[in-house]
Amino acid sequence: MKHSDFHIDMEFFTAAGKWQCTDVGSRVVVAISLESREMVRVHYDDNKERHEERFISTDPRDLSGPPYGVVEHVFDEYDLDGCYSRAEEASR
Repeated sequence: MKHSDFHIDMEFFTAAGKWQCTDVGSRVVVAISLESREMVRVHYDDNKERHEERFISTDPRDLSGPPYGVVEHVFDEYDLDGCYSRAEEASR
C-alpha cells in the first residue's frame, strides 16, 4: 500500500494480522493490532505486594480510544510495502 491509501479507522492487513489505522502522519502511519492480545493486570494486596495477572484478551473495549488500552505501532515508509487492503494478499 502507499501512504496516501491510509486514513484513520481504516483496517488493513500484514503478515502479523489485522490492524486499524489510528493516525496518519506526514511520513508514517500509526495503528493498533486487532488480533487477540496478551494483557497484564497489576494489583497490590493488603500487604502492598504486587501481583500480575496475565491473560489473552479479545475484548473490543481494549481497542477504544484514544488513548488506547493497547500499544500503537508506527509503520514507516519501509513497512508500507508489507501492508495490504485484503487478508488474502498478506498471506502470499
